[in-house]
Amino acid sequence: MNEFLEPGMIVRHPGAPEWGLGQVQSNIGDRITVNFADAGKRVIDARRVVLELVETDEG
Repeated sequence: MNEFLEPGMIVRHPGAPEWGLGQVQSNIGDRITVNFADAGKRVIDARRVVLELVETDEG
């Protein structure tokens, strides 16, 4: 479900809302690296967590 995520996209971790919004840095295999506003850089296991895409007004 996370296959479509690309670097630069803004996401939210459904199990850790306190991390704030995060920007996808990379999506390789089952590992997604995200830089979260309030938690720093985290590597997410895409087999266990489906990140929520945050719609932006850009574009």
